Amino acid sequence: MRKLYYCGIEKLQARYTLQLQDWNKHIFKMRGVDYEVVYGEDLTGDQIVTGSVLDAHGRSFYSLTQIANLVKLMKEGKITKDDVIFFEDMFTPGIESLAYIIDQIPKKYRPKVYVRCLAQSFDPDDFVNREGMARWMRHYEKMVDEFVTGILVASEEFVSHLRIAGIKAPIYVTGLPFGKEEVLGRVPYIKPISAREQRVAFAARWDDEKQPEFYMQLAQKFFKTRPDVEFAVFTGHSELKSNNKSHLEFAKYLETSGTANFKVYTGLRKDDYYELLADSTVLFNCALQDWVSNTVSEADTFGTLTLYPAYRSFPEVFANNSKNMYIPWSVDDAAERLEKMFMNPQSYETGAVSDWQDGTISRTLDIFEGKGEEWARNGNDYRKHVAKPKY
Repeated sequence: MRKLYYCGIEKLQARYTLQLQDWNKHIFKMRGVDYEVVYGEDLTGDQIVTGSVLDAHGRSFYSLTQIANLVKLMKEGKITKDDVIFFEDMFTPGIESLAYIIDQIPKKYRPKVYVRCLAQSFDPDDFVNREGMARWMRHYEKMVDEFVTGILVASEEFVSHLRIAGIKAPIYVTGLPFGKEEVLGRVPYIKPISAREQRVAFAARWDDEKQPEFYMQLAQKFFKTRPDVEFAVFTGHSELKSNNKSHLEFAKYLETSGTANFKVYTGLRKDDYYELLADSTVLFNCALQDWVSNTVSEADTFGTLTLYPAYRSFPEVFANNSKNMYIPWSVDDAAERLEKMFMNPQSYETGAVSDWQDGTISRTLDIFEGKGEEWARNGNDYRKHVAKPKY
């Protein structure tokens, strides 16, 4: 690889994309990579106005202007066959321009193109399917599949979803990008687990696919025996947002009814969120849709215990450590395992999960440099890797 052209995602305060570009640049510099960040133009600042994952207008505008800048570099002959263009999100409006151009220019100007696939229509619980966009998104994905050099994914479990959808391009399992050193540096003092607030934290979106109702039912059940334990919801929005009104009504009821020790923290900037997370005992997750989740890496970085469902790729995330997982959809089992964490928090180890995800960007560069074939999943035996612990 002569040079890397990095096409990131717009920075959003409520999402990990706020730091994603800086995490990548840090590793690029450490590895001595010659790179150039290809920027787009922001339309909505760092807020999500339309939609729930990324802003619908903002994502489209940023991607289209980013592609325009990339096309300009290609037109000037600055990008060659020895270069790599990397898109941090497979859904990059305007990306078809590359296929259109590459098929019409001399081979010496045709770069390698990689994309990271985070979910999209391959995930039955992704917002793409929830909002009815799969009818056209799958055609977009097949178009991308026809010209990219490779597709990067976060977990072994997700590979099968792409393959059964007919994706033919080379697939590589890298993990989910994370910058442990940068995240750790945002909290000046990390309390020992025994000195923290008796708090369970929920840091996912309050949408259907994250199953907030399950979390609230758990809060009610736990309150009966441990009323001292707070069940918190963290959000960067000025108020709790959801695609389901009933989740908001249930949350308001819990805050005022006395049936749970329940509190919603709103308007959190990234550092505010990290301070609270680093002073919580447990981060709880009950999502149908996360696959890996940056929240697990963040919590694990601060030594906060993590309790996730033994579902999809979470066993892989925890290297099959059952102490960090509960039976999916079982409030009783979740409550039992949560109680064990509060009874003896010092018996749980942290750090390994975030260490593994922290290596994602380096593994990504290995692939670009032709040294990452151990992460390729291109034969029919890709399922054999699912149960193998990575650390």
